[in-house]
Amino acid sequence: MRIRICLIAASLVVAACHPGNKEAKRLRGACASGDVAACNSLAIRLSKGEYVLRDEAHAAELFDQACKGSVGDGCAGLGLAYQKGIGVKRDSARARSLFTQACDTHGLDGCTSLGLLYRDGAGVSKDPAHAGVLFKQACDGNNMAGCAQLGDLYAAGNGVTQDFPRAAELLRRSCTAKVQIGCVGLGKLHNAGTGVPRDDSTAAALYDQACQEDEPAGCFQHARVLEAGLGVTQDFTRAAQLYRQACEEGHGESCARLAAMYERGAGVRHDPDRAKEFRKRACDDGHTESCEKPKPAGA
Repeated sequence: MRIRICLIAASLVVAACHPGNKEAKRLRGACASGDVAACNSLAIRLSKGEYVLRDEAHAAELFDQACKGSVGDGCAGLGLAYQKGIGVKRDSARARSLFTQACDTHGLDGCTSLGLLYRDGAGVSKDPAHAGVLFKQACDGNNMAGCAQLGDLYAAGNGVTQDFPRAAELLRRSCTAKVQIGCVGLGKLHNAGTGVPRDDSTAAALYDQACQEDEPAGCFQHARVLEAGLGVTQDFTRAAQLYRQACEEGHGESCARLAAMYERGAGVRHDPDRAKEFRKRACDDGHTESCEKPKPAGA
């Protein structure tokens, strides 16, 4: 028992000496002294729980402090907090305003987030061409999330002229930089053989990589190829598990696919009630095909 206590104590001492802990302590001191860039960096750590206890409300306060000090990335971080209701009350209009402010003050994450709103028509008129301009602005500033989203637009020809080689270049760059949504997009190109050689095994590996890094779209795509046996051994049980994982993260189409598996009894036991439950969740998460259609008058 004494040896075990000594080992635990030693591990705590080592952890306390980790460079990440020292950097967090330095950021706290710098932020308290009025360095708004340090406040933004500390807010990022607090929101993720990196070498500090996660504190989303305090993170939002520090993002606000950084934003008021003209740190564009602080405005972007605060906008994301308002968009998702993390540490603050959800407020889509406030989020959009902050993304705009961030983008105007070189907060490139803000440009990417604002581009997503225009791409999807979320609180603004849908305008994929303007989304492309915002994604390019972010990507030109070496924001890899912006490059990934721009790559997806080129792959789909959405708001820009379809260009598969350009899409592959952008998606590969972002995936190499560990932006997992870029890996998902690159995997789709490999599935289709557009801009890159068709290779279902490579696609499946990219989806698996993205899923392991907690990207819901990666889990959805990996589940899809597992269900179809595309580049991997068919595995309904694992597919259902991954659909559920992505569904829990608000990925509507994953909820719909899981509902279909409950209806068929594929990978899970046949359960119409569970199917209905997940179909409703799919609808609530934006998968409109899963929403109940109004019954005709007199039906």
